[in-house]
Amino acid sequence: MNIIRMSGGLERQMFQYAFYLKLKSMGREAKFDDISEYKEDKARPIMLSVFGIDYPRATKEEIDEMTAGRLHAKSKFQRFLRSKKARMYFETGFFDPHTLELDDTYIDGKFMSQKYFEDILPEVRKVFTFPDVENLNLPPRADLDFLIYYDEIMRSESVGLHIRRSDSRFNEELYENICTVDYYRGAVSYIFERIPNAKIFMFSNEPKWIKTLVRDIIKGFITEDMSTEEIKAIRDSFVLVQANDDNTSYLDMFLLGQCRHNILSNSSFSWWGAWMNQNPDRITIAPSMWLNGVDSSEIYTEGMILINSKGRVDKKIK
Repeated sequence: MNIIRMSGGLERQMFQYAFYLKLKSMGREAKFDDISEYKEDKARPIMLSVFGIDYPRATKEEIDEMTAGRLHAKSKFQRFLRSKKARMYFETGFFDPHTLELDDTYIDGKFMSQKYFEDILPEVRKVFTFPDVENLNLPPRADLDFLIYYDEIMRSESVGLHIRRSDSRFNEELYENICTVDYYRGAVSYIFERIPNAKIFMFSNEPKWIKTLVRDIIKGFITEDMSTEEIKAIRDSFVLVQANDDNTSYLDMFLLGQCRHNILSNSSFSWWGAWMNQNPDRITIAPSMWLNGVDSSEIYTEGMILINSKGRVDKKIK
């Protein structure tokens, strides 16, 4: 039996659960460690239940036995000593095929690649399917805003543009200068050239913070010779979605999946939001670099248009 460490928010939990489904399809038994990451009060919520998912849980005793108690050791020296006895493996890169060969191992990884579950894609799609909008679990006072956004998205040539601020702030050497204003402006330009009546719905985990970024993006489409009506039409083409927080982020993912087209940030939440989109004519745009200095080719999926930090198209994934 393997134990998979569960970590992060809904988007990472989804990759980890998809990895579990892959192991299961291979006849491997696996359980989740949903204790170590989530015992702190400030931990992000476990949210797989929004898909009606229940999963096998490892006990603390099973986790301690496989990790030799290393996860709960109080000092670096204790962790070093116990690591020699631990049966642990840490994923490398976006797709690490060695993780699929392991047995009787505690596996710590993000598993951020469709390559892990390419051959069981129908099963994963079936699992990660939201209920119809009428059956979604809408929290009190969020239903009205959510339904207004949903109605606008369904009635327009909608484009879900997602910005993940925490990804930009964490480990700046890896993330900086990837999803720049020029990247977003270039992505929106690519859309407008093909869909002049597109409406850009902008999502973020910190919508108040991105208001300045939104203004900077919009400025790039306004010229001095434009009339007041033309300027208003451009501004009206951008809608800042401000309805959800960490506890209701699944509603943002649902809305991103309902959009006809998607513009991603270098975020696993962006990735899943676009993955939910089943429009056969969709345009999906992603940054041509996901992490600085890291080969990111295994995170991209077929049909994605890659745009660089200067706003220029690099290539289309085939």
